[in-house]
Amino acid sequence: MMSLALDVLSEEYRQAAEYLADLDLDAQTVMDTLEAVSGELTDKVRNVAMLIRNQESMAEQIKAAEAQMAKRRKAFENRAAHFRQYLFDNMQHAGLQKVDCPYFNIAIRTNPPAVQIEDVRQIPAQFMRQPEPPPPAPDKKAIKEALEAGADVPGARLVRGQSLRIQ
Repeated sequence: MMSLALDVLSEEYRQAAEYLADLDLDAQTVMDTLEAVSGELTDKVRNVAMLIRNQESMAEQIKAAEAQMAKRRKAFENRAAHFRQYLFDNMQHAGLQKVDCPYFNIAIRTNPPAVQIEDVRQIPAQFMRQPEPPPPAPDKKAIKEALEAGADVPGARLVRGQSLRIQ
């Protein structure tokens, strides 16, 4: 037997239910007929739900692996920074400015001038950046509390949506 897509099966079930509702049949006959029609539909629904669970599980496993990889990356970055400082300090201590090797050149260079702020409170206003304030945004929690308390909040209303739960 050829398996149909879930959307096709659900449409066939809806049409059968509408058709049976128009017939002068007793409730038991309608329920038995719909149960027979729903067999493949419920199998397909279960299969899609299993697919959803599998995809969510894979996403969680990838998320955990990403966190572990980020932790490992940070450890390598920290070790590299430690060894960079170790090499810098020891080359300075030995008075070495440059070391050549077949793979790369190692040299201590003088960086361009950089500003060091010693006391931010003493910096004149003309040298201070003013960040853009964030635009105002609705406080949904406060709006919900007001609406639930019976207040009228123009431009807002409480709605109750639906979601799929697979337990």
